[in-house]
Amino acid sequence: MTLRLIAFSGRGLRLARTLADGLGGEAVRGGENVSLSDWTARAFEQAEGLIFVGSVGIAVRAIAPHVRHKTADPAVVVVDESGRWAIPILSGHLGGANDLARRAAALCGAVPVITTATDINGVFAVDEWARRQNCAVVNPERIKRVSARLLAGGWVSFCSDWPISGRLPEGVAPGAPETCDFYLTARRQAGAALFVVPRVAVLGVGCKKGISREAVEDAFSALLRQAGLWEQAVAGVCSIDLKREEPGILEFCRAHGFPFQTYSARELRETGDGFTASAFVEAAAGVDNVCERSAVLGSGGRLLQKKLAMNGVTMAAALKPFSPDWRWRHE
Repeated sequence: MTLRLIAFSGRGLRLARTLADGLGGEAVRGGENVSLSDWTARAFEQAEGLIFVGSVGIAVRAIAPHVRHKTADPAVVVVDESGRWAIPILSGHLGGANDLARRAAALCGAVPVITTATDINGVFAVDEWARRQNCAVVNPERIKRVSARLLAGGWVSFCSDWPISGRLPEGVAPGAPETCDFYLTARRQAGAALFVVPRVAVLGVGCKKGISREAVEDAFSALLRQAGLWEQAVAGVCSIDLKREEPGILEFCRAHGFPFQTYSARELRETGDGFTASAFVEAAAGVDNVCERSAVLGSGGRLLQKKLAMNGVTMAAALKPFSPDWRWRHE
């Protein structure tokens, strides 16, 4: 987790530096040389977690203009400058603020002040589970329905496209795809379920030189439709090293926050056989296929969607190996 910390006194800064040393991150002191509003704006954009060493009021006022949605906001924790309390105030589950508060508390001897209902009642938290499994939640408005049933002493049903190891949480039982309450899947589904989507898909991309970002976006939209894949399932993009500086691919990756990895022609050739071969591509790049081979090499898994060619772009998708389990709380 990329972490930023800010304090407002000498005592607070000493504690912030201790936390930064233990958790990893950058600690600063707010004041004349560090504008709190500017620091908060940059931290919200660049970091996955923020720790304010000071009062809750200061932190709330600082973050208020930047709060967007639980699926996008970073974890925010407040630690008082005496190190007595560690209080998650934003993105407790999906952002990981509850865990961050516990880790910070362990370093300085504070008490983590956890207020989310599922935590204080010891009830399975589907959003916390999703984060621990490196999954996105497509429709977070349905989290409340799952949690409310469990908090009321009821049960919820689930479906999964992967076997889930471990002991089922109390109140959770297998169900039918058409009627389940939450569904672990990378593929688009209809229904009223909460869709929990693992980040397991890797795109392989080839293209003509000088291709536009818009052309890559169009191919991406077409691939998602053809493969029936949630966009949230995409974990990264791969290609041949000849495309390492291709502006259209780089702009596409930046826009979506996808990491971009490239491989040599030799590495791609060594991925095996059975790919969609092109004599033209082999003559130009030294390997008979770029998109399928790079997707498989980057994922370490199996091909999901074979080459799709569109307006100078070729794109394929492969799935990483994925082994979910039922762990969901801090242990």
